Amino acid sequence: MSTQGAELMYTYAVARAGCRPPDGLLGVADAPVETVVEGALTALVSRVPAADFDEEALRAHLEDMAWLERTARAHRSVVDTAAAEFCVLPLRLVTVHRDVRGVRQVLAQRAEEFLSALVSLDGRMEWGVKAYVEDPGTAKPSVPASGSSRQAPADGSGRDFLRRRLAHRQAQEQSQRRADELAAAAHEALDKFAERSRLHRPQDPRLSGASGRNVLNGAYLIPREQAGAFAGLVGELADRSPGVRIELTGPWAPYSFTQAPQPPDAGGDAGRGGAG
Repeated sequence: MSTQGAELMYTYAVARAGCRPPDGLLGVADAPVETVVEGALTALVSRVPAADFDEEALRAHLEDMAWLERTARAHRSVVDTAAAEFCVLPLRLVTVHRDVRGVRQVLAQRAEEFLSALVSLDGRMEWGVKAYVEDPGTAKPSVPASGSSRQAPADGSGRDFLRRRLAHRQAQEQSQRRADELAAAAHEALDKFAERSRLHRPQDPRLSGASGRNVLNGAYLIPREQAGAFAGLVGELADRSPGVRIELTGPWAPYSFTQAPQPPDAGGDAGRGGAG
């Protein structure tokens, strides 16, 4: 069946009925953000071309990193803009429905779960804390130059080189252990402050572009009124963690703490969410 001119409903997040995004907010595919209301809930949606977002098109797009990056950036921009105004439950990337009726059906079917999550997250934001330790130097102890009549015997020079190399490796390992201990202590302190926390896998520097080894990649759920105190605690931990670079990001919508149910792959849903 031709999808030319047809539209699907791209869904970003769920909020309470009555919540509306700022006027003029654009989302995925530069489409205006609208709302679909069902009972006590509202969904933030955009009308997007089926030619780009039906199942067949999505299979191709999910192999296109540039398309994924643009879509993820637009998706997150909508969610974070809305989250600055009211509590939202972010949905996974490329959660798509065939029509308004499909969106309303999901809101009705999952109303109790969505409302419970909104109550638990209301007035709270997610903050990210990452810690890095610079990679130890790769320079190896040098071998003494040959050709000097005053040089120590070859076997002695070799033993000295091996001793230096062993000491160099032990110093690297000790530095890494110390960094891991400092990161663990920082997370323990942040976890005690936060209402909830989530540890994510360390980021690959080849993907993140950040220098150094990522020894902490944590998310922390913080009441809005305690944001300043939390930022102050992160600063104190950074001062007490020599050799470790600690970075604070946020505030964000509560991506790491949203256990929002996803739409079933039936009953009129056109797409399925990617990684959110």
